[in-house]
This record gives sequence, C-alpha cells and structure tokens, in this order.
Amino acid sequence: MIEDFSFYIALVIAIVLLVMLANKIKVAYPVVLVIAGLLISLLPGFPVLHIDPNLIFIIFLPPLLYEAAWAISWKELWRWRRIILSFAFPVVLITAVSVALVANAFIPGFSLALGFLLGGIVSPPDAVSAGAILKFVKVPKRFSSILEGESLLNDASALIIFRFALVAVATGQFVWYHAALNFGWMVLGGVGIGILLALIFMKAHQKLPTDANIDTILTLVAPFIMYIAAEEAHSSGVLAVVSGGLFLSKRRYLFINSSSRLKGFNVWESLVFILNGLVFLLIGLELPEIVSGLEGVSLSTAIGYGLLVTLVLIVVRIFAAYGAAILTLIMRNFIKVADPRPPGLKAPFILGWSGMRGVISLAAALSIPFTLESGAPFPQRNVVLFITFIVILTTLLLQGLTLPYFIQIMDFPKFDDHLPDEEANHKIKRALLKYTSQLIHEKYGDRIKDKSALHQLAQRWQDSNEDLPLKLSEEKKAAYLELLNKQRGLLLSLNSVENRIDEDIIRKYLQKIDLEEEKIKLG
Repeated sequence: MIEDFSFYIALVIAIVLLVMLANKIKVAYPVVLVIAGLLISLLPGFPVLHIDPNLIFIIFLPPLLYEAAWAISWKELWRWRRIILSFAFPVVLITAVSVALVANAFIPGFSLALGFLLGGIVSPPDAVSAGAILKFVKVPKRFSSILEGESLLNDASALIIFRFALVAVATGQFVWYHAALNFGWMVLGGVGIGILLALIFMKAHQKLPTDANIDTILTLVAPFIMYIAAEEAHSSGVLAVVSGGLFLSKRRYLFINSSSRLKGFNVWESLVFILNGLVFLLIGLELPEIVSGLEGVSLSTAIGYGLLVTLVLIVVRIFAAYGAAILTLIMRNFIKVADPRPPGLKAPFILGWSGMRGVISLAAALSIPFTLESGAPFPQRNVVLFITFIVILTTLLLQGLTLPYFIQIMDFPKFDDHLPDEEANHKIKRALLKYTSQLIHEKYGDRIKDKSALHQLAQRWQDSNEDLPLKLSEEKKAAYLELLNKQRGLLLSLNSVENRIDEDIIRKYLQKIDLEEEKIKLG
C-alpha cells in the first residue's frame, strides 16, 4: 500500500516536471505525457502497470466531465448546437459503422458486432488534447466552442454504442427494438437523473448552513453521485454528469456565494490538471501490458491494423466536417443557422483534423471483460486493446504535433463572431459606469451623503489594483456590497443579450467582483 502511494506521488511529481517541459517547448502536454509514459515503461526493471478500468470510469471520468460542463459557455453551446449535436451523435455513429465495416473486411476474426465494439471505443475525440494544443495558437472562438461542446456529448453516444456492441458480441444477437428502447432510456434517464440530482444539490447549497469548504466538498461529490446513480439505473452516467453540470453551471450565481466560487475554482483547476496529467501518463505506461497480451498476431500486423483504423477515423471526420459545412449552406435556406456565410475550405479541415483520441477510448477498451458468460475467452480482446492504443498514440502524435502548423499556415477568414477584446472591455466598462452612476443617484441619494466617494469606490476595482481603504463605515460597506451585487446582475444580463461579447471576458469581470466582495467582507 505504502509502495503504491509512493509510486503515485512520484507520478505526480513527474507530471508537474513534464508539463513545465511541454510549456517550455510549446508542445501540448498530453503529447509529452504519453511519450514520456511510453519511454518510462520501456525502462529495464520498470514494473508492468495494471490499470483497473473502473479506476478511470469512476474516479477520473465524472470530475473531468463535470468540470468541463462548468467551464463551457452555455451561450456558445446553444449558438453552435446544431453542429455540436451532429458531431456528438450522427458523426459518432457514422464513424463506428465505418470502423465496423473496415474491421470486418480487413481484420481476420472480426465480426460486424466486434467491429462495432471497436468503433464505439475509438469514435469519440478527446477535447483535452485539442484544448491543450489550441492554447499555443490563435484560432477563432467557434473552433474551441464546438470542440468543447462536442466532447461533452460524444463520450455518451460512443459509450452507448460500445455497450450495445458488447451485448451483441457476448450474446450473439441484436434485437433492434430492444436496443431502441434501451437507447431512449439511457439518454432520457441519464439527463433526467442528472438534472434531478443537480436540483437537489442546488437546494442543499441554498438551504443548509454551508460555508466555502462545505460548498466545495459538495461540488466535488456531486459528479460521482450523479454518475453512480445513473449507472445503477442502467442509464447514461456520462449524460447525467453533463446535464447536471450544465444545469448547475448556468445557475452558479444563484446558490453559491463569492467565497465558495473563488475557493471552488482554485480547487477544481488543480484537481482537473492532475487528473488529466495522470490519465495521459498512464496511457503511455500501459503499453507493456497491452503488447504482452497479443497472441496469435504479430506485432507488426497489429500495428498495421491500428494504423488502418486510425486512417478510417481521420478520413471519416474530415469528410464529416465538410459534410456539415455543406449541410449548413443548404439548411440556411430553410432555417436560421449560426453563421449563414460559406465557411471556406480551411475551417472544416481544421475541425476535422482536431480529432485526437484519449481517455474515453482507453477506459472503454480496458473495460472489455476477459471472458464471455459461457466462460470462453472474449474474442479478440487483446487485439482491440492494442488497436485502441495505436489509435490514441498515432492521433496524438500525428494530429497533435501537426495541428498547430496547419493552423499557423492557414489564413482564416474573419468570422466576426465576437467583438475584439479591447472593444468588448470598453463596452462592458461603459455599461457598468452608466449603470452604477444611475443606481447611485436613484437609490443612494438620501442614504449616502458622500455619493462621489461611493461612486469612486464602486469603479475603483475595474481600473486599478490599489488596495481598498483600511476603514469603511458600515453604511458605506453595505451600500458597496449591494452595488457589487447589482453590477454582477448587469454583467449576467449583458452576457445573455450581447451575443458578440465573449463570455470568457464577462466571467473575468464576474471573478473580479467576487474578489472585491471578499476584500470588503474581510476588511
């Protein structure tokens, strides 16, 4: 036990050092971590690592999905909902079908059911990898929004396909109407359970005498409860976590105070960083066990199968990206679309090339049982595992290392989705100034004699880093806290009506208000 603990502490230290190296050489850290894990696993005497798939599904998956749901902009998710939904559901299904047909045709011993199983495993792209890469290059906001939104939903659709295929391989039969009913329950049940539990957690935050520590702990346990509850009900734990996270994220300013938001943000940022780091390092460390399990097929042949499946995934996603662009141009004649202008040839290619695979694929592959219900070995389990590893490694290295280059050499059109940052900041500050001035004169005219001092205090946090005055009268402190809350409400309203202001900028102002509120409370 102590040895295992020391091992994971060493992994954490290695992750920190490797991420610093990745930032130094400007390479996405998932790529560096996978390569490092692969090299470490090849060292003489290094123990073979056995990863329990439940460790990834239960410990890693719920918090990573939950944090992503809190981080994404609901405004952007809704704006690009059609293309996000198309990539999260139809494209995942098309990808799984394509992999099934190719595997059945070219890999000996692969039935269509087994091909669907492999397709469900490798079909969902990993947004963590793409997000880490996009930090180093400048791309239109729509790309990151679509990738983030897709990643929230494609995991659920891929795992649903995986489950149905697993049953078909194990039983040798597939009843379509049973599958349709199960699919409906997994989707509706998962979403319903997630929202119901999210509502319960919101009421707990509101009604119970919590503080910042308890609020943070509640947010930490929420995704695990949502995931486990949905899985126990045989619905989608992934959709439960995503829907619950989105429900609470959109209402975060209604039930969590500024202290809890600030503390929770810092805790979650560190937690997600280390979880992502561990997952990608473990992917590389898992190679020796996967290779040792190959029987009846040579290593070079298995690598060839993996590269073939990788090629199918890349080609299908690029075709899907161009197909989505063409479909948008057709549908703009009948419905209102997010952007009716032609996207050109470059934008769909970048979207299609941003299809690196990662943690979900590895977890799904590892969760394949060793034997069927009859006791017979599960067919081609080790080959599926190895192909999945090759897909993850190849997409991370090939697409992950070349994506920044393609982005840099392509001159994207000015989509004009959002105002430039400087103009957005100016518009926000001007709205705050006008609103604050009007509010002070109308509401505090009779209560506060020194209105100019209150006005300066209310505007100080926007333009200066000076410390607050050491002493504030209780009257002025109460008025200032009320003003900050009113300004918070204005920013939230501005976010909902101004589609061209990036929500990330508004969130920075909201965080400044939270910080200012904490200074006043502690002053």
